[in-house]
Amino acid sequence: MIKKIALVLAVSLLIISFFYFDLNELLTLDGLKSSMGQFDQYKAQSPWLVIGGFFFVYILVTALSLPGATIMTLAAGALFGLFQGLLIASFASSIGATLAFLVSRYLLRDSIKQRFPERLHSIDSGIKKEGAFYLFTLRLVPIFPFFLINLLMGVTAIKVKTFYWVSQLGMLAGTLVYVNAGTQLAQIESLSNIFSFNLLASFALLGLFPLLAKGILNILKKRRVYKNYTKPKTFDRNMIVIGAGAGGLVTSYIAATVKAKVTLIEAGEMGGDCLNYGCVPSKALIKSAKVVEQMRNGERYGLNNSQPEFSFNNVMSRIHKVIADIAPNDSVERYSNLGVEVLKGYAKFVDPWTIEIALNDGGTQRLTARSIVIATGARPFVPNLPGLEETGYVTSDTLWNTFSKLEKPPSKLVVLGGGPIGSELAQAFARLGSNVTQIESGERLLKKEDVEVSAFAQQALIESGVDVLTSHQAIRCETRDDKKYLIVERYSESTDKQEIAIEYDELICAVGRSARLEGYGLESLGIETERTINTDEYLETLYPNIYAAGDIVGPYQFTHMAAHQAWYAAVNSLFGNLKKFKVDYRVVPWTTFLDPEIARVGLNEQEAIDKGIDFEITRYDFKDLDRAVTESANHGFIKVITPKGKDKILGVTIVAEHAGDLMAEFILAMKHGLGLNKILGTIHIYPTWTEGNKYAAGEWKRNHAPEKILNLLEKYHTWRRS
Repeated sequence: MIKKIALVLAVSLLIISFFYFDLNELLTLDGLKSSMGQFDQYKAQSPWLVIGGFFFVYILVTALSLPGATIMTLAAGALFGLFQGLLIASFASSIGATLAFLVSRYLLRDSIKQRFPERLHSIDSGIKKEGAFYLFTLRLVPIFPFFLINLLMGVTAIKVKTFYWVSQLGMLAGTLVYVNAGTQLAQIESLSNIFSFNLLASFALLGLFPLLAKGILNILKKRRVYKNYTKPKTFDRNMIVIGAGAGGLVTSYIAATVKAKVTLIEAGEMGGDCLNYGCVPSKALIKSAKVVEQMRNGERYGLNNSQPEFSFNNVMSRIHKVIADIAPNDSVERYSNLGVEVLKGYAKFVDPWTIEIALNDGGTQRLTARSIVIATGARPFVPNLPGLEETGYVTSDTLWNTFSKLEKPPSKLVVLGGGPIGSELAQAFARLGSNVTQIESGERLLKKEDVEVSAFAQQALIESGVDVLTSHQAIRCETRDDKKYLIVERYSESTDKQEIAIEYDELICAVGRSARLEGYGLESLGIETERTINTDEYLETLYPNIYAAGDIVGPYQFTHMAAHQAWYAAVNSLFGNLKKFKVDYRVVPWTTFLDPEIARVGLNEQEAIDKGIDFEITRYDFKDLDRAVTESANHGFIKVITPKGKDKILGVTIVAEHAGDLMAEFILAMKHGLGLNKILGTIHIYPTWTEGNKYAAGEWKRNHAPEKILNLLEKYHTWRRS
């Protein structure tokens, strides 16, 4: 801080001195003309001293953003001629600009990052990808004040060396014009003689050159990636969509709505993982387990505790019935009626426009489309654990059919994984009567949440009967005397690694999900993949007509994010020749459906610390909420992250029953830039859970009460009583 203050004082002193000693008069056209004779004498006597002094002064004027850089450039031409003047002015202006850039970065970037973290992050992301291109375009057009460009670029994350060489190259054209004009200094009556309207227009057109070049490069890129293929003269479809999960269904629905001819290809069940294996069945299971828990603890509600009797077969049958009840919303019939052609089979790329479908009925069909959207989703990841295949396991996809054959819940159940899926299943099966052991290699569950949220979740699981083992690494599975065991290794700083054998009847593998990248010809086209398909911010792959959406892309593997991306994939693929839209990841919410639920949107406390944001936390505990008290569920809290002293919402975490539903108000507020004051000023129905949001906003208001005004009001009321 002291260094920054010293730098500000030094810069301020130099600027004040510049004006105090009337040096600004020298950096005018009249001042330059009147002093040229004296400069010529100095140059004749000490040429290298004049060159060095001029070079230093030019750098100083530019670095301090002083008015007069234009005159200095004219002087370079007048004193040193075209070639030498251009060399001196070009390097001096670039070095001075870089110094101004560095001063701006040192003094301003950190404070701006603290005040506007999300906005600056968005700018930095764009600068990282195309910062040189943006800067080059601005440098080519002298109508943009160069000193302002220096200061603004200093706030961004553009690299110093990139800033320097782009400035050196980009300012060359404008510098040449001024230096050349300086060689004819006697004929110049005003600066308008140099920069006529026609010249400015020419520079403006020159500024379009990078845009034109970028367009040409895009055309060349297309020609390069398509060079080994022959584009069809006509197409069978406007769009083909591969995969009928959330991403594929929404994409094809949008395409059909705007009257495009679209074909949706799906080999398995319509609705994808969410309907058939994920969100829907797991939430149905969680509901049954919660009812069992409420019956077992009836005294909380003034009733008698009772040990519920139930058929596990009936529980699993209900889950399949729930799936069947929702399935018509995602069915072939519904989408056919909406105008989508649905083909059941396996899709494979023949070329960038052609798909071959191995139909489930045994036939094959080839279709061409102007655009293709890949939405094949993800599958559970199964680690390469010795003995796992031999002893057997289920995943979040396969357990529903496997467990439907059981007469009762697994007696001894191991859940491998401490993320949302593993935690939800562990709690549900523990409540249904299984002896559940949950294994997590990390130090805590739900590692993407705050530490206190992880601790809250772990305590909720323990209270439900789950034996939670964190910092335990699964190393192998084995069979002993017809019994199955998972061998784990416990990590401890105080002791050596210790092996523990955990007996189980069933093992659920829930350590994450991996994108479905194989089986439909991506490798034959050379489409780049890492753990997901590589796309740009428009969801475009290597081929401009092939897009991807959903879990196959990431970075968030949520059904609602797949649907969100689907809009961009559909619109960009159909209308990208007219206008493209970058995917908006600014406000991404999610919920872990434990009891109580854990919902989050935006930053949490740890992320705010990691980003160096000057923030504050507003907290409201549900123990004081009337509706929570009436339902004997007054545990949990709302935690809101805001910038210091402001009501702008940077992030919210809610731990409570119905947390996912409560979050909607905060999501809307963040999306549309509404602060806590707006939430506080909104009427909330009494008695409802949503009042918690209002009370959280009220806590922020109370913490920022205007004490001076309140003191004056107190005196006013005291005077009124006298």
